[in-house]
Amino acid sequence: QLVESGGALVQAGDSLRLSCTASTQTFMSFDFGWFRQAPGADLEFVAAINWSGGSTVYAYSVKDRFTISRDNRKDTVHLQMNSLKPEDTAVYYCAAGVGATTTSRDYEYWGQGTQVTVPS
Repeated sequence: QLVESGGALVQAGDSLRLSCTASTQTFMSFDFGWFRQAPGADLEFVAAINWSGGSTVYAYSVKDRFTISRDNRKDTVHLQMNSLKPEDTAVYYCAAGVGATTTSRDYEYWGQGTQVTVPS
């Protein structure tokens, strides 16, 4: 089970940190990703991190603004979002999979999502 937290309504330019806590004894077996879905839009890849935390990948739209990290001692994945823009408004989902990268179908487990709103 994956549970996201940290979503909020913030102003453009603000920062926000999303967290995803996993209820599993095999947390380190999984790669994790963050995806987002804006109203009326398709699900969009945001960032991913491999099992060890040694490899990360980002969507071009968030590169240099967002940072994905994981704490394997606390079974938690974070998404630090800086310099937020109105176009970052979406429901953000945490996902877990093995050998997963940027494609949503690679991920087996999904959280319920957390809303991030950045008014224009």
